[in-house]
Amino acid sequence: MKLARRTATIMTIAIGVSGSALALAGPASAAESVGPVAKYNGACGAGHKVIDSADMENLGTTFLTYNKTTGENCVVTVRASAGAPVYMFASLSSEREGKATDSGQFTTYAGPVYLHAPGQCVTWEGGITTYSTKGTGHCG
Repeated sequence: MKLARRTATIMTIAIGVSGSALALAGPASAAESVGPVAKYNGACGAGHKVIDSADMENLGTTFLTYNKTTGENCVVTVRASAGAPVYMFASLSSEREGKATDSGQFTTYAGPVYLHAPGQCVTWEGGITTYSTKGTGHCG
């Protein structure tokens, strides 16, 4: 009988520890989430692959894409949720090719804007309302 009680006590402690660990796990926070706030919408076209992105709080994401076949860079700013028109922009520039920008009141996305700049460094940024990606560089 003593053996049966001891086994039952050990099992109860194991279940209690296991249950506590599960209770502490909880849901993942926003800081732990993987991936951009908004999803890339394919606006840059066939052959363009996302090579970088930057979030603006929970409002959306600006994506930099590149097409290896054409040597074309593209930027698009995508809102996390469509809604009433708000000020948005997408911008892309290089020293040799100049600057391309799309800005205005948009419901879902700004851009796409393109620059043919194979092997060059580009500066790209986007914004939604008063938030901006602050001009990010990419070389390649």
